[in-house]
Amino acid sequence: MPIRKKPKPQRLIATLFKWLFFVFSLLLIGLTVACYFFILELSKELPDIGKLEHVQYQMPLSIYTQDNLLIGQYGEKRRVPVTIDQIPHRQIQAFLAAEDERFYSHPGVDYKGLLRAANQLWTTGKKTQGGSTITMQVARNFLLSKEKTFLRKLKEILLAIQIEQRYSKDQILELYLNKIYMGQRAYGLAAAAQTYYGKNLDGLKLYQQAMIAGLPKAPSVYNPIVNAERALERRNYVLRRMLTLNFIQPAEYQQAINTADDSAIQPSAIEFNAPFIAEMARQELVDRYGEDAYTLGLKVYTTVSSALQQASDKAVQNALHEYDDRHSYRGLPHKKYSPGTALHTLKSLGDCRQAVVASVTSAGITTTLADGSSISIPWNNVPWKTLQTRANSAGGIISPAIKPNDIIWIRQLSEQNWVLSQIPAAEGAFAAVNPYNGAILAITGSYDFYLSRFNRATQAKRQPGSGFKPFIYTSALEKGFTPASIINDAPIVIEDPSLENDWRPENYTRKFLGPTALRTALRQSINLVSIRLLQDIGIANAQETAMRFGFSREQLPATLSLALGSGYAPPLRMAAAYAVFANGGYLIKPYLIERIEDHTGATLFKANPESVCRECPDGMQNDSNPAPRVISAQIHFLMNSLLRDVVERGTATLAKQLERSDLAGKTGTTNDQRDAWFNGFTPDIAASAWIGFDNSQSLGKGETGGKAALPMWIAFMKTALKDIPEKPLAVPEGIVQAYINPNDGLLLEPNDKNGMWEYFTAETAPQRYSQPKQPEFEFDEEWLKETLF
Repeated sequence: MPIRKKPKPQRLIATLFKWLFFVFSLLLIGLTVACYFFILELSKELPDIGKLEHVQYQMPLSIYTQDNLLIGQYGEKRRVPVTIDQIPHRQIQAFLAAEDERFYSHPGVDYKGLLRAANQLWTTGKKTQGGSTITMQVARNFLLSKEKTFLRKLKEILLAIQIEQRYSKDQILELYLNKIYMGQRAYGLAAAAQTYYGKNLDGLKLYQQAMIAGLPKAPSVYNPIVNAERALERRNYVLRRMLTLNFIQPAEYQQAINTADDSAIQPSAIEFNAPFIAEMARQELVDRYGEDAYTLGLKVYTTVSSALQQASDKAVQNALHEYDDRHSYRGLPHKKYSPGTALHTLKSLGDCRQAVVASVTSAGITTTLADGSSISIPWNNVPWKTLQTRANSAGGIISPAIKPNDIIWIRQLSEQNWVLSQIPAAEGAFAAVNPYNGAILAITGSYDFYLSRFNRATQAKRQPGSGFKPFIYTSALEKGFTPASIINDAPIVIEDPSLENDWRPENYTRKFLGPTALRTALRQSINLVSIRLLQDIGIANAQETAMRFGFSREQLPATLSLALGSGYAPPLRMAAAYAVFANGGYLIKPYLIERIEDHTGATLFKANPESVCRECPDGMQNDSNPAPRVISAQIHFLMNSLLRDVVERGTATLAKQLERSDLAGKTGTTNDQRDAWFNGFTPDIAASAWIGFDNSQSLGKGETGGKAALPMWIAFMKTALKDIPEKPLAVPEGIVQAYINPNDGLLLEPNDKNGMWEYFTAETAPQRYSQPKQPEFEFDEEWLKETLF
């Protein structure tokens, strides 16, 4: 039997390697096939990269005045998209050095970077390098979720390859530079330049470009405002990389690396302070677009001009200070300033500034402001006598109220004139509209938005008081009354089952004039005439008339107190109602937003309000969206005549300082002086001014609409009417003039010196002559009171 030879070890090893190679090949082929099908299936789950062609960046909502000044910006993300050709080449090089030096040569995936990252993970067990290219970051930021898994990384790689096949390198880089988060709520390169340095891209220096390029890696860690040391290290790393890649010369590198960083929190981009207008517009945009309003990059242009808004704010502040100066000083005891405390903690509200008293002398008070500047206030600029100093027997100065280190409020009246002040306790509001289309010209809702954000100009439910009387008079004229109609101004008792006692209304003066013409009654704001007039025409008729002026039934109580303005309305509603008297008799609706543009500048909305044609004889011709006529031209003329008389000879004569003949309006004062109003107009502007306490306490004796609120209206109109010529009141057809006896409204011969000229509609003009005067009856007011009460 032959003896078998043992196989040689070399042949056994070779056989083993053959089998191992065969198995490995099968596994490799299987793995390749599996990977292929896995990737094929995974590709089906990938989002459509076509979305990148129509990227909608999340951009804030921006609100502007009519004259294009930014007044508000809302939204968490600050972003200013730019095109690739708007980005300086050196800035692009800085990003490539920091993030992806082979960006322009790799196919979307940097395999060297991936292998380096994998090796780092294998050797250290930590993911210290991501290996993500700019293209992969675009895929992740635009198309994928933020989860950190190997599956998402694989999707990034597949998407990056697809993106590179479809889009150019510049398109990809543009997407990246507009999307990345840069810290401080800034998204994108241009927003970062504004946020950290307050500059446009073309204004950045090399060291600033490097600092910004270093942010995307870790915006919170390398934020130069909150972590200056780490940020400087990152900036210098970027500069070294730029030098290594020959993007910059050694001299440029040396200069940049030796330059201290000057990033800082930039002042607000707001160009004009109009927070009430901005907030009104914001609310309207959210109502229209929902929460998307904060991310669509909408630009909203309002109807408000900065000049008129500034005049409105200043008018409210000044009127409130004037009222405050007539009453008590509430600042005692003063808060004390602790030496060593930073001065910048001193506050500012409205037009008032806090200051620290440095010294008190016989000449006045010396103070220090938040910026360290010194302000001197002479004693004649201290409006409250209780704060005055007095000399003692030794010739020194005793100041019982103001002492060094007191924190006081001061405000500037003019360039070199400061006064002691305080934050007003009362509040005020103002609203002005264009009477021909309802465009809001100015809105001020309080003394200071940041002290009270409640917008009293649009939201307050305040009694209009005597400011409501013109609507009662309008209804009466429509019912056949005339400006010469006689109503008895005498005490009246109103029985009201809902009240514990009968209602005994009074005139403000608590005096009675007896038989009084409507013109006189409105001019002097006589309450009892208005009540009797409302009795004659009927409450329902007066309500119907007021609703034609834009009031709702809810605002109009169905009682005789309506004659005294016992309903409610905010100043904007009153201004819109008085606009009917200004524009010829047409109802307009106030509106704030003139147009809305998207982030590209395309117009999404343009206002088309119901309007009145100023140049047209009937107010309506050639107008595409005409406002409805609510009172006739004749009634409009008569009411204008009556309301101009209020300014000329009545409760608003203070307005004559404007030296115009086309002013008209009505003061308003409610019970116990809880509200002070002036609602007035010219043929160009209708505006309402209000002052009162939020808790409806009394403003004090004598604080009427003509004293407290009218100065606010006058101050605004000084600016608003500066370049607007006067316009005479044209007499329409159907209006006649007659020479009458003012005591009975009947005709007199023109040569009778006791008569006056009065306007009437043709249908209501008197036809009879006044009878010879009878023996004069002496009106015994005291006897009448005793008889009735």
